[in-house]
Amino acid sequence: MAKVVYELNLSLDGYVDHTAFGPGPTLFRHFIEQVRGVTGMVYGRRMYEVMRYWDEDQPDWDAAERDYATVWRSKPKWVVSRSLRSVGPNATLFADGIEAARELKARHGGEIEVAGPDLARSLGDVGLIDEYRLYFRPFVLGRGKPFFAGPRPPLRLVATDHIGEDAVRLTYVPV
Repeated sequence: MAKVVYELNLSLDGYVDHTAFGPGPTLFRHFIEQVRGVTGMVYGRRMYEVMRYWDEDQPDWDAAERDYATVWRSKPKWVVSRSLRSVGPNATLFADGIEAARELKARHGGEIEVAGPDLARSLGDVGLIDEYRLYFRPFVLGRGKPFFAGPRPPLRLVATDHIGEDAVRLTYVPV
């Protein structure tokens, strides 16, 4: 049975915004290795649309970005959306996130990463998320999409890690 993990890069005030700030070199390398180790990723529609950026090579990418794209493309992606009609390479479309997550968790081993606050809330509400990893960065946005799309579930802190130039990862499990 797979372990389902919700993890994202976020501001000190709890917002997820991939256009406001990006990871430094060490944190980016950490994310490359993180993706290399997962079984696959489950995305909500909006997060999947953001991540589709990695489907097409860009001429200005450096070696780390090319490495991330290669690793990301190699992993299965399961996309939960009622509005999308198709998805890109190595991706499967699901209309019901809860049933898809139950099936994927039961059928696979290793770690399955969940990305997208709304999807994570739905999965967390029914006990399908095994671990939460919050990568705090030294930015205060004051707006945006919160990491927790609803009330924070009861959690217990199990680890803290300093990663890279300026990130702190807090790892929680549901109580």
